[in-house]
Amino acid sequence: MEAFPARGYGTGGADNRPLFGETSARDRIINLIVGGLTTLLLVVTLISAFVFPQLPPKPVNVFFAFCISLCCISAGILIYWYRQGDLEPKFRNLIYYILFSIVMLCICANLYFHEVGK
Repeated sequence: MEAFPARGYGTGGADNRPLFGETSARDRIINLIVGGLTTLLLVVTLISAFVFPQLPPKPVNVFFAFCISLCCISAGILIYWYRQGDLEPKFRNLIYYILFSIVMLCICANLYFHEVGK
């Protein structure tokens, strides 16, 4: 099959650039580290909500974990749209901000669950 002809779009030459640029290895490593740490902290928080300080879990702990999970769903949708190319690259900073907020919520929840400071 013949490849599609390259279009110039008024630039005087072929425009073969990807729509949002290529992701570098550094960006992929940063994304994996941030995503991995956030996921790990979220799993620890969810387990802590149901196990600590004793069984059965306190309803407040479960509600706190549920609210954090809802925040994670919206972040996951944004990440999915970003990976599909539906969002502009400037939304990557918003995704990092949301993930940072989730990490802070998880830290606060774990401190509350384990009764640190009492």
